[in-house]
Amino acid sequence: MSIGALARHSGATPPTIRYYEQIGLLRRPDRRDGGHRVYGEADLKRLTFIRRCRDFGFPIEQVRDLVSVIEDADRSCTEVRDLARDQLASVRARMTELRELEASLGLLVADCEARCAGGPGPDCVILEDLAAPGRCCAG
Repeated sequence: MSIGALARHSGATPPTIRYYEQIGLLRRPDRRDGGHRVYGEADLKRLTFIRRCRDFGFPIEQVRDLVSVIEDADRSCTEVRDLARDQLASVRARMTELRELEASLGLLVADCEARCAGGPGPDCVILEDLAAPGRCCAG
């Protein structure tokens, strides 16, 4: 199949596919006359796996590790579990950060509604807070 067909079947874009080839996550495909890439079902399966890993937020280096486990029968499921645990911890940390961000944004909006909603844009307390050096949060 062509790079366009692979993109359609996998949900990846052609530039992403080329990037994964460049960094070695996908094999360099065979080429037809004229230089067009030719992919097979194994490439689609690999790309689908990579995309699912990325959907779960695994960084490229961890995806590379997961791919290497597939290719090495001497590697264990424990390694995969440990990578997944690490990713779960990262997701939980990010969720905590997002909850804090949500609370801070809520304070900004409430402050604006109480003090300046409907007033001149340049006088908005949200803009003041965002411009304050060293501050990350309202309050």
